[in-house]
Parts: sequence; C-alpha cells; structure tokens
Amino acid sequence: MSLAPDQALDMLRSDDLIGLGMEADALRQRVHPGNVVTYQIDRNINYTNVCTEYCSFCAFYRPVGSPEGYLQPFESICQKIDETLALGGTGILMQGGLHPDLKLDYYTGLLSALKQRYPKLHLHCLSAPEILNIADIERLSVREVLLRLQAAGLDSIPGAGAEILDDEVRFRIARLKCNTEEWLQVHREAHRVGLLTTATMMFGCGEELRHRVNHFERIYRLQEETGGFTAFIPWFFQRENTSLGRFVKEEVSAVEYLKTLAVARLYLDNIANVQASWLTPGHKICQIALRFGANDVGSILIEENVVYAAGCRNKSSEEALRRLISDAGYRPIKRDTLYRTYFLN
Repeated sequence: MSLAPDQALDMLRSDDLIGLGMEADALRQRVHPGNVVTYQIDRNINYTNVCTEYCSFCAFYRPVGSPEGYLQPFESICQKIDETLALGGTGILMQGGLHPDLKLDYYTGLLSALKQRYPKLHLHCLSAPEILNIADIERLSVREVLLRLQAAGLDSIPGAGAEILDDEVRFRIARLKCNTEEWLQVHREAHRVGLLTTATMMFGCGEELRHRVNHFERIYRLQEETGGFTAFIPWFFQRENTSLGRFVKEEVSAVEYLKTLAVARLYLDNIANVQASWLTPGHKICQIALRFGANDVGSILIEENVVYAAGCRNKSSEEALRRLISDAGYRPIKRDTLYRTYFLN
C-alpha cells in the first residue's frame, strides 16, 4: 500500500533520517531479496544539442543557428556504439534537443539503420518532449509517432523531461516545455503500444516539498493504470553554468537527497526498481543510498554531456561500480536496459 500524500510530506519534513532509511530499506529488501544491487553498461548519445525550449536549468542546449550547434553524423554515432559494445555494453540511451527541422523520417531512418547494423543493441531513445516535438512537426498523434518509431526499432523510452511534474514548477523553470499531462500522456501511450519506459525526477530546482509529493503521486497513478515503468530515477539539479542557478543558491544536501530517495521508494511501491545516483552526489553518497531504498546504481555512463555541461564532473567505470556495490555489502549484478539480470558475472 502506497503512502498517502500527507504522509509523504511529513516524511520529507522529518528529522528522523535513520528511521526513514530503515523503513525504505525494509521495503527494498522485500521487493529485492538476495542482497543484490544491479548496474548497467550503456552510453548516452546526444544526437543534437540544438533546441527550441531554452530551459533555464540546462547548460547543454544551443539555440537554432548557433555556431556551437551540431547534429551527429551517422558514422559518429556508430563509432560511439562500437566503443560501448567493446566495453560490454548492451544498449544506448539516445536523446537530444528539440530540433525544429528534424522530421519523423530522420528518426525512423536512424533507428532502422542502427537496428540493421546492430540487431541485438537495445535502443532506449527519445524523451517525451522529443516525441511531442515530432508529433507537432508532423501534425500526427503521439500514438502514431510511437508506432512508427517502434516499427523502426525503438525498444523503450527514457524518462527525461519530467523534471518536476507540477505545472507551477514547470512554468517557472521551463515554460516552453511540455506540461505535466503531456509528459504523462506520452508515457501512457507508450505503455499502451507495448513500450516500457522509465520515470525520472530532477529536484532541488526551487520547488517546494509538496511539489515533489505531487510528482510521486502522478507517477504512482500512471503506474497503477499501465504498469509500464521499469524504474524510478531521481537526481538533483546542478546549478553551475545554468541561468536557473543564479536564483537557486544552494544545491541539495546529502541528507535531503537520501530523504527524497527513501520517500520515493516508499511512495512508489508499485515500481520495482529505484536507482541511486553516483553522477551528481558522488560514489560515497551513492553507497549510502543503497541503504535508503535503492537497488540499482545505474550505468557507468561512458558518455554524459547534459549534466557535465552543468558542471558535474564525476566519472565511473564497471570496476568502480562493482567495487562501490561490493564495499556497501551487496553482490553486484550486471543488467540490461529492461532490468533483466541474465548477465551474471
């Protein structure tokens, strides 16, 4: 039984960090017995940095016409995939800015060419805002766009673009971006056509605690409806190099991160996997997070450009993630994008 919103709010306000962690850890052990923590080898490939949304929290995008704007050539994408496969990777996460000139044929052509060249590669691609952008350009329904992308080789969809699913916050930090219901509708339609997705949350961008609870509740409700989310992945806003950073003066503390993670685990008891981040808080806090409800530490992130542009410089490797997990008292197990753990090593 999930938490009620007022219970979650009380927990986020509570000073009982250890008690909250113990409660979340108990739920984690019931959902994931066996003392196992999973990780993945994949690569984030940003096919373009050109974007029309101008989100205040983003230091990665470049406006249309910028000399720093790019569109990755196909062979460059393939080179990145070859490097990923050589490291034992099984999939890629490919997404980019909202490019106004790229039509559906570009995406279906790219996906089908990649599937033909790498038939076993899992293509975890295109966030909800990107899919909405394609639908808008083509004047097609979201469902039709998803079906065509799926037929071309799309395997699943990342949860990017969620930030905080509350329009009061979204209008303040990214007023040109899709609203809450539009983000949810893309994932709802994806689940209906058989595409699994992840859910994310970027917090610490000046929102109130009630906004975080609203986010949990909306993700919970959609999961109850469709069951299509494989994981919940929270991380916190990076201030450096962003326009929003001038107004949000303090980054999320380790205590606040752990509390938010624990409440996410307790609230979203209908989502199997909750991911701890090492990218923004670092490896040590990630280890502690494994006692606050998380059962996964994500990917080694062979390449990560968006958070890097905002000032985050943490890096990792398969050896480092396995050591992180082992030193925290767990058995590291490699997984694929859909959290299938048949890569026992």
